Amino acid sequence: MPLPLKYAAAAVAAACLLAPAMALPEDVIEELVVTSQRREQPRLLHAGNIDRLDAGLMDAVRHHHMHELLSRVSGVWLSRGSGQEHLTAIRSPVLTGAGSCGAFLFLEDGIPIRPAGFCNVNGLLEANTEQARSIEVIRGPANALYGSNALHGITNVLMPMPGPGRSPSASLEIGANDFYRVNVAAPFADDSPWFASLVYADDGGFRDDAGYQQAKLHSKLRLDAGGGDVVLGFTATDLDQETAGFILGEDAYKDSAINRSNPNPEAFRKASAQRLYGIWSTATERFDVDVRPFLRHSDMEFLQHFLPGQPLEENGHISAGALATFAFEGDDYRTILGFDVEWADMFLKQSQDGPTVGSPFLVETRPEGKHYDYEVTSTNVAVYAQTDWAVDERFSIAAGLRLDYIAYDYDNRMLDGNTRDDGTECGFGGCLYSRPADRSDSFTNLAPKVTLSYRFSDTVSGYGSLSRGFRAPQATELYRLQSGQEVADLKSERIDAFEIGVRRITGSLSLDAAYFAMNKRGSVYRDADGFNVTGAASAHRGVEVAINWQFAETWSLALNATYARHTYDFDVVASRGETFVSGRDVDTAPRWLGSLELRFDPTPRIDAALQLTSIGKYYLDAENNFDYPGHTIGNLRAGISLTRTLDLILRLNNVTDRDIADRADYAFGNYRYFPGRGRELFAEIRYTP
Repeated sequence: MPLPLKYAAAAVAAACLLAPAMALPEDVIEELVVTSQRREQPRLLHAGNIDRLDAGLMDAVRHHHMHELLSRVSGVWLSRGSGQEHLTAIRSPVLTGAGSCGAFLFLEDGIPIRPAGFCNVNGLLEANTEQARSIEVIRGPANALYGSNALHGITNVLMPMPGPGRSPSASLEIGANDFYRVNVAAPFADDSPWFASLVYADDGGFRDDAGYQQAKLHSKLRLDAGGGDVVLGFTATDLDQETAGFILGEDAYKDSAINRSNPNPEAFRKASAQRLYGIWSTATERFDVDVRPFLRHSDMEFLQHFLPGQPLEENGHISAGALATFAFEGDDYRTILGFDVEWADMFLKQSQDGPTVGSPFLVETRPEGKHYDYEVTSTNVAVYAQTDWAVDERFSIAAGLRLDYIAYDYDNRMLDGNTRDDGTECGFGGCLYSRPADRSDSFTNLAPKVTLSYRFSDTVSGYGSLSRGFRAPQATELYRLQSGQEVADLKSERIDAFEIGVRRITGSLSLDAAYFAMNKRGSVYRDADGFNVTGAASAHRGVEVAINWQFAETWSLALNATYARHTYDFDVVASRGETFVSGRDVDTAPRWLGSLELRFDPTPRIDAALQLTSIGKYYLDAENNFDYPGHTIGNLRAGISLTRTLDLILRLNNVTDRDIADRADYAFGNYRYFPGRGRELFAEIRYTP
């Protein structure tokens, strides 16, 4: 984080210590969160970290990419890719590799967007965040309610519910690079038992041949049935994008001659997903039930332009299951018992149309034709228990335990081994792509968590926790092998975490501060033979601060800042000569992340905000020889109510038109960058009855 923003963060934190003498009236705000217990709970009483992006903020930001929203959450960085693509970091480096996306759990209304063994590195592009009512983020291992993939964190996208509080509207937005977006939410009567919302966006792209078209639909119906409340929800997403590849060369993102070029105009991604689910809940004085059945489907195909030979990948799944929680309440305790079950049928195909271009080794080991064609059926069953016990009016203890079992049945639908698809051998020791024989694998994990919470006053609370998170190996790590590997004998990845934090919530100030220490073991990496093996380890230590301060009647300030170190905790020389040494920074792991936003609301009809968002320096390789210096950019937005029903919203991103890299990397002997977007202006007109 550059020095000016560091000093600003320190000044805000110091000012908040003086807030009792300076702030507005200290009425306590009962801000509610739902992710931790699948029910509404005051955030002040939540024993652990949780961040909530509420409807007001989301309505003001009106993001085009999830990066724009999650930059406002401490400890989180969404590295923006081409179009709607992204890589995720939550209390972690940006993780890459076959199954690294399994470290994060993405939910919609508390239900995982994808099966446990079939993660998507661009997982949030399948979520309808544009029309969500709020988003909640838990950093680090979650509680017993969430299992595999809740390793580094959870993002729960909470969609609107029918009835009062929903905001029907229609809007049209236009902007730079031939961008336009239509957003409609109906019916306009807020007492209707149903609603449907649709958003369609068309972006011409700020780089050559890099536009996209995206559509998202969400609808809900609310009924009274079975003595409880029933909500039926449906979400569908569709993305068709031209994908831009890396530009090459040190500091190439600063070169105006190439930073808007696209070396891979042939690249593309097409992805669609559909989810149908229900939420049945009933409550008595001491007993609550929440059951959520679901049915999901996805299809995707994309050109792997970043690989020699540019093979085409096709993947998809159909899955079904249910999440059930039963909660019992006494005078001083609440116990949740739960049962989750999930079945999934997944497939992956990879094929290459035409010979590889490059060295004789690349040409021979990466043949044209079919590389992979397999199906995997998975079954995931989990049981858990969690109890919150109020020892007295101030002190409480929470403990949870989850037992999680997942089984894979793998069916290779082409030749076993690492031959060409016609059975002939490749030179140089065999073809790169290796297909294991049909097999079955299973993984059992036990995850405990203990939390202590103390309420110092009506506005201040503190907490501490010890927890374990885990993720079972993903199907791609087990069955999409290379270099002649016949079996990937992998174990579940686990993380042990300690966290301590303090929270203050009043009518004018919300402050969260937390320290975390996590040790991760059993991570998958490619060894010197190019095999997928278990054995990588890393350490994660950091401090996070989040402040929202209404310091005057018309002025407020929001700060999110993180300082963390993510280091290797093992020593080995792996594939391609890469050396891992304990104590070195993990690549693509900025130590500083920050966002500072000043808001001005002079009248109920006018609002404006200036945001500074910052990423610190980070290394691009495991040996810490190459780095990206980081950057800070400013974004402006302003809204005005033209009439009772019409609003005009203006957004100016990257105000100073700074040359930045959304993603930086060093591989194959060269610097590689996804350049960031320059200065862009967007205008939206919105009708709200």
